[in-house]
Amino acid sequence: MSTFDLQEIRKQLDQVDREIVTLFEERMRLCGDVAEYKIENGKPVYDGERERQKLDSVKAMTDDSFQKQAVEELFSQMMTISRRYQYKLMAEHGLTARMDFKAVKELPLKGIRVVYQGVEGAYSHEATLQYFGSDVDAYHVQFWEDAMKEVEAGRADYAVLPIENSSAGAVSDNYDLLIKYHNYIVAEIFLPVNHALLGLPEAELSDITTVFSHPQALMQSSRYLNSHRDWAQYSVENTAASAKKVLNDGKKNQAAVASETAGRLYGLKVLEPSINHNKNNTTRFIILSRDPIYREDASKVSISFELPHTSGSLYNMLSNFIYNHVNMRMIESRPIAGRNWEYRFFVDIEGNLGDAQIQNALKGIEEEASNMRILGNY
Repeated sequence: MSTFDLQEIRKQLDQVDREIVTLFEERMRLCGDVAEYKIENGKPVYDGERERQKLDSVKAMTDDSFQKQAVEELFSQMMTISRRYQYKLMAEHGLTARMDFKAVKELPLKGIRVVYQGVEGAYSHEATLQYFGSDVDAYHVQFWEDAMKEVEAGRADYAVLPIENSSAGAVSDNYDLLIKYHNYIVAEIFLPVNHALLGLPEAELSDITTVFSHPQALMQSSRYLNSHRDWAQYSVENTAASAKKVLNDGKKNQAAVASETAGRLYGLKVLEPSINHNKNNTTRFIILSRDPIYREDASKVSISFELPHTSGSLYNMLSNFIYNHVNMRMIESRPIAGRNWEYRFFVDIEGNLGDAQIQNALKGIEEEASNMRILGNY
């Protein structure tokens, strides 16, 4: 093929592209008319059955197997863009995602009670004191779910729960609790994790044969602990509980992996400081309230939604963020109990519930996904 022939083909392609753009603009104008009809008649934007019929009809217009797949992908994207445009028009008419949240200048912090899981000296206790101050009226419960129950029942104003660790990942059980209970994330705090090896005041490092701690703390300190091949390692419910156990048992051969704060609280000696191998290890804690409120300067939104196990379903859902220029910070998935191969997704995005882009994106997800929930803005 000569250079002249190639240039001629490119000119023809340019002409076809201009025609495609013109037809696309006409298609979007008609989609706008459809949106106006749906607004007037209270109908949803997303009509899955209609879209399946449309895809079947355009695929039937070609006999080539490759073209069938290409046409399906092309029209799927065009219909996705159409929905985003219709959501924008609906938002301009005040039709946004259902949000019963109230913006406040500051979180109510006077005369409050705060609950955390574990015992005094646990990292959850440290996070509580760091966020609310040392004078806060705080109390502890045995399990994470107990903390959620305390808030939902109104016995506590806030709960402090770990949700993610920079080295161990998500605290999956607490993601499930966010769905089980109707509490809302109103703040977060990042707590550096610094594990120490703690023993009785009279103990020396050479005395140690048994170590207790939470499973994650043992894992995070595994390089140091495993270098002592003769040490037995046992799991307990949390790091502070391991410190309390060493104190109560009164045995020189026992040590705990916990914070130095826990050591001071229980009168233990630091046998070895900072034994976790990742010195940048940090745990993210969330602050939960039963009231759907958010600070006016909140900049992160957490949501959850469910999707079927079908090709492209997650991509189509996340495109709501793309078309609204919303940045996604985190995504986690959890299997839905009793529904094989179906998943619930947890997503953190940048923004405020008062932002038009956020409202548009959430409207799209609310219509297209199942059981979309706004977990908090903070």
